[in-house]
Amino acid sequence: MKPSRVFDVLNQLLDVRWAVFVWGPPGAGKSSIVRSVADERQMPLIDIRASLLDPTDLRGIPTIEDGRAVWCPPSFLPKPEDEPGILFFDELNAAPPLVQASLYQLTLDRKVGEYRLPDGWRILAAGNRSEDASVTFRMPAALSNRFVHLDFEIDFEDWRSWANAAGVHPLVVGFLSLRRELLFDMKVAERGFPTPRSWEIASDALNAMGSVESCRDILLGIVGEGAAIEFLGYCEDAISEERIKDIIADPEGSELPDGLGDRYALISFLASNAKDKATLGASGVLINRLEPELGVLLIRDILKTNARFVQDPGYVRFVSKHKDSFV
Repeated sequence: MKPSRVFDVLNQLLDVRWAVFVWGPPGAGKSSIVRSVADERQMPLIDIRASLLDPTDLRGIPTIEDGRAVWCPPSFLPKPEDEPGILFFDELNAAPPLVQASLYQLTLDRKVGEYRLPDGWRILAAGNRSEDASVTFRMPAALSNRFVHLDFEIDFEDWRSWANAAGVHPLVVGFLSLRRELLFDMKVAERGFPTPRSWEIASDALNAMGSVESCRDILLGIVGEGAAIEFLGYCEDAISEERIKDIIADPEGSELPDGLGDRYALISFLASNAKDKATLGASGVLINRLEPELGVLLIRDILKTNARFVQDPGYVRFVSKHKDSFV
């Protein structure tokens, strides 16, 4: 399933009591999807790294009351007075078999020993697949059968929409719009290699260092040598942020970039900054100067950030002229 579908399914399955396991490659955004669902539902999220647990951690430790042993549950499990939320076991299948076995009762019967999971709490889990060159242990059939299993697949369009909303550097979005296959590539999974997470790290490095040249050697250690060389080659001739700002300052008269990658970078910058009044106004002009398919792309990206764009005269004019493109 692509990420947007996983998000919708998780959101709907929170209305039933069954636990859900999300499978996917490292750095794809599995944990982020769970956090997004929690934010959407405005539910507290308890994130537990299952790989760090010992088999006895979930049951807790015993104490003596009236001559009898009473088990004290760990503080990280929700209390009866807590509002309903999500109990998330990340990296579950990276936990040793005995730790996974300790989850049998909790995932099915919603209790561990004397502890009972409060009403309204839901259990989600995530983990990498065995073919992803990650540390994993085979999940016991008895535990696996207690979950609804979802396969998380990387989808470029979903990622691009997220990247624009998250403010990922326009050069990263522009480059990957041309080389989509480099969004995720585990052919050489040693040290740095391209994943949605590593490209986000690269974007943060670009923003922190201030220029591509200043973090040239850093990029090799983030996305790997092959992807970094291609990205740096793209950046040598790519549109600069100064030119993008010049276009925004004069959206009617400025010359638009010829390269498709540069146009994607321009679109990414406009969408990421759509809450700025000047940028939003310039976007209303530019959608009518770009190719119709790029104008549609820009509109869809902006509306995810600023729904008020529908009131822009340029938006109204474009939609009236190209209404068939939105079917």
